[in-house]
This record gives sequence, C-alpha cells and structure tokens, in this order.
Amino acid sequence: MQLGLIGLGRMGQIVVERTLAADHDVVAFDLDEDAVATAAEAGAEPAASLEDFTERLGTDKRIWLMVPAGEAVDVTLEELEPYLDGDDIVVDGGNSYFEDTVRRAESCPATYLDCGTSGGPAGAELGFSLMIGGPQWAYNELESVFDAVATGPDGHERMGEAGSGHYVKMIHNGVEYALMQAYGEGFELLHEGRYDLDLENVASVWNNGAVIRSWLLELCEEAFREEGTDLGTVADRIEGGSTGTWTVQEGLEQEVPLPLIYTALSERFGSRADDGRFSRRLANRLRYGFGRHEVPRRE
Repeated sequence: MQLGLIGLGRMGQIVVERTLAADHDVVAFDLDEDAVATAAEAGAEPAASLEDFTERLGTDKRIWLMVPAGEAVDVTLEELEPYLDGDDIVVDGGNSYFEDTVRRAESCPATYLDCGTSGGPAGAELGFSLMIGGPQWAYNELESVFDAVATGPDGHERMGEAGSGHYVKMIHNGVEYALMQAYGEGFELLHEGRYDLDLENVASVWNNGAVIRSWLLELCEEAFREEGTDLGTVADRIEGGSTGTWTVQEGLEQEVPLPLIYTALSERFGSRADDGRFSRRLANRLRYGFGRHEVPRRE
C-alpha cells in the first residue's frame, strides 16, 4: 500500500519508519525540509509541497496526518481539500479533541478516521496502541498499515463512529494522569517517611510480581536510577493538561464523578506554583520516560 504522511516530528518519523519496515510505500511531506530529508533517508518518497504530495499519491489517496492538535489540523485539511474526494481516506493520528474530530469528519470531502495514538517514542521499537474511530470500510482498508504502526493486530481496534477513537484516547490520558499521581504520592510518602529507602530498589521489587507493576512503574525505576532517590534537579512542574481537562469536562457533562482524575489535573496545574512537591517532580520525570518531553529542572 502507498501511504502519504504529513507531519514528520518524532511521532511522524516513527510512523514512516514502521510503515516502511512493513514493505509499504510512503510519500512524506512537512513544512520542515530537514524533516522531509530525514524521512527520505529512511526510504520515503519526499514531496516538495502539498500539491506535489497529492500528485504522487494519485487516486484513492491514503493520508495520515501527524500534525499538532488544533489549528494545524484545520489548516492542513483546508489546503488538502481541493485534492480530496470520498474515495480517499484521511487519518488524524494526533491528540485532537473528539468534538473537533466529529466536525472535521462531517466537513472533510475524504473519508475521515480519527486515530488516538499511545506509546510515545518507545513506539519506535514496540509499536503503538491505536484507538480508531470512523467508517468500518476505511478501517479495513488501512488495517495492514495499522498492523505495522501498532504493536501488531492486537495493538489497534476500531472503537466506533467518528470521534470515538480520540474520545477513548482522551479518557486514556485522564487515567494516565491518575496513575502518575498515585505513584507520585506513594513514592513521596516513602521518600519523606520513616526509613532511608533506595527508591530504585523499591520500584524494582514492585516491578517483579507486585500487583501494581506496570510500564509507568518501570519508568519510576528508570527515573530513580538516572536521577537518584531524591530526583536530583528535577523541578516541581508538570507540563501538559489539555487532555486531562477535556476528560474532566466530559465527566461533568455526563455527570460521572472523576475524583482521582480531577485531583491529578489539579496537582498538575498546582505544580506551576513550584512549591517543591516530590510527587509532582516524579510525574514531571515520568513524562520524559514515556514521551521524551523536556524535563523542567530546578536551578
């Protein structure tokens, strides 16, 4: 299959590499010429403009967007619109708000799939978890590409109609907030508690057979190994917050109580005051572990 990829940041390059590794053809475009060159070095066919990009794809275009959520998606779709029709498929693999996705699916001349993507840069080796919304036929058409980009056939599934993929990913992120908060609070109590503990050792033991073992706990172990038990210069500041905010808003609209997710979101915003909470510092470092986000540090 031939796949067009627009947006060649960290995640976009991984989609390129995994798709090529599965013997699909990739046409790549980005406003950053260096990013296009990187994709070309991996084996993708470079495009110099969106017009050139669509011409290289020919009829029945299969296009994957990996651009930042928000205005960038709308601008890209607007520029693509003259080249699209109902036989084409556009996949939005970013962290878009699900109501924006529903709007885009209704207005886009191509068939629209929303693809919630989890796994961060670690997905370069392992593959992503993909939560996909939109028409069944379009999902079936791209199933071999989803197999390549995900961890395999078990790493992706059609969630339902348009918006459902991004909706599930939104709530996934809310759960992620709460889990990070729980680990942060537990390790803060261990750090401030009665014993002089090596927290890397604690995390290591918990990761071997304990009920609370997980990838996030493995990332806690990594953080303590690389930064030390006191987390060194890692600052009390947790970036992000959009998907958690959307999750809490949805909970309010559906009258579903989300006390853990709400508290985790509040802690994230509270961290901007920099009062030195250990739990927030660990959450800061965990974001680097799974997403290679920059780690704000104390002076």
